[in-house]
Amino acid sequence: MTGAHPESPEQRQPGVPVEPGAPVEPVDSVLAALADPTRRLLLDLLAAHGEASATTLAGQLPVSRQAVVKHLAVLDAAGLVTGGRVGREVRYAVRPAALDATARWMTALATDWDRRLAAVKRLAEAAEHGTREVREAGEPNRAAGEPNREGDTGT
Repeated sequence: MTGAHPESPEQRQPGVPVEPGAPVEPVDSVLAALADPTRRLLLDLLAAHGEASATTLAGQLPVSRQAVVKHLAVLDAAGLVTGGRVGREVRYAVRPAALDATARWMTALATDWDRRLAAVKRLAEAAEHGTREVREAGEPNRAAGEPNREGDTGT
């Protein structure tokens, strides 16, 4: 597939694959970062504590400090956390903007799917209503409870 990659997730066509090497969308980075349970736990810990160092966070997790630093780097690259030097340590905090943008994207996606599913429901109901009218029009003299050609009594 050739052509420019859309600038935002809202502009991306559903079902169209992203080209290899295409720029990663912010929502994609956030979802990829949140796919890992350890990173979700780190984000929860930072949200609860406000600000913490990798050493402090590692003390609350079953992984090494080095693993925590790598996870924090992924969260930072996705825009979910920020790290700032305080003396000799780096203290991390949650940055809500990327989560907010992802939540807005997910809300827009859900709204779009609700609209599409409502249209499918209307079509199915219209088809069912039309089938029922055709069936009833084709057998006007059938008494209630009397079987039709297929053996259905209609009750």
